[in-house]
Amino acid sequence: MKPEKMNYSVLINTIAKVHQQAQAGAASAVNRHLVLRNWLIGFYLIEFEQNGKDRAEYGAGLLDNLSHDLRIRGINGLGVSMLKNCRQFYKIYPQFRQLVIGEFRMLGSNSAIRQSAIGESDIPMKNHSAKEEKVPKPLSVETLFNFSWTHFIEFIRLEEPWKKAFYENECLRGNWSVRQLQRQIGSLLYERTGLSSNKKAVIEAGRKQASEAPQTIADIIRDPYVLEFTGLPENPLYHESTLETALLNHLQAFLLELGNGFCFEARQKRITVGKEHDYIDLVFYHRVLRCHLLIDLKIRAFQHGDAGQMNFYLNYWKDRIMAKEDSSPVGLILCTDKNQTKVEYAVGGMNRRLFVSRYMIALPKPEEIQHLIENDRAHWEQQQFGSKKK
Repeated sequence: MKPEKMNYSVLINTIAKVHQQAQAGAASAVNRHLVLRNWLIGFYLIEFEQNGKDRAEYGAGLLDNLSHDLRIRGINGLGVSMLKNCRQFYKIYPQFRQLVIGEFRMLGSNSAIRQSAIGESDIPMKNHSAKEEKVPKPLSVETLFNFSWTHFIEFIRLEEPWKKAFYENECLRGNWSVRQLQRQIGSLLYERTGLSSNKKAVIEAGRKQASEAPQTIADIIRDPYVLEFTGLPENPLYHESTLETALLNHLQAFLLELGNGFCFEARQKRITVGKEHDYIDLVFYHRVLRCHLLIDLKIRAFQHGDAGQMNFYLNYWKDRIMAKEDSSPVGLILCTDKNQTKVEYAVGGMNRRLFVSRYMIALPKPEEIQHLIENDRAHWEQQQFGSKKK
């Protein structure tokens, strides 16, 4: 019996379904290996800190040295904060042990994994007697793979076992995105539920508040940790609006056309501290001054908090990115409010008497950039809304 002929509508729907299933499988596989890698990194860190032959030589500086040396080897995304997260993740989720043994059999004769690395005696587990405080039953490994690594970062910061179990359960029920999870933790849903006489009503209200669309495959694929793990570039457009894109495009071209030493280096440069990601809109390097210029664009009037944010960028850059032979970075804040545009240079940790005038000679005048931004925004708004206003 021949299969029934399909029409075009069935064909396109079938292909779309196959694509979505394959894409979901790929995202799940990447997340799975990222989680297992981080668990194993956590084990190795604790193993070295406890039994490493030369652990005393590194002491408190272990994570700093390790992060630096891994970056030299081209392994990105394993900064000090990430390494701390891996170590804590290993401690809190020991149930990954058996799966890691199976997944990493490919390492063959590596005795550190097959013998001592993930033996039961190495896992920080406790035997609880009936008199001791009850603890929640741990989720199965396969259930845990419903969470992304970014979810786990939120979970490992919850010190109370029942609080962690509560949010794990709610994430599973509602297929919460990380943003939804963060919002509910911030709103003290667990504490409010515990204090309420009508716990069910509080939980139901909390679930209704999680009105944002649930986590999608796109959320997983675009996750900065996943992109870093796979070596894929992070698309700057994920973090730019249409207006921002237009303004940054013109600004980037403007600085390069000046021809006085600017070299474009990055767009939407991500820096990660703890569990938070921040993005520097544009990064240039100046060959003459041998320093980086960090540009932060705001589509509004200047606010005092912008200076603090730029100071944070500059201090991070000096501590984590700046080369020894470079001068300290310069920050440029651009605000696009047409009537209140403010352009401020933030030179953190530098001797103003020695450096400010020198930088001002090479950098474009603030008034030039102010004029550029105002004209670009006015032109863009005229194109977008001009016909509607008439």
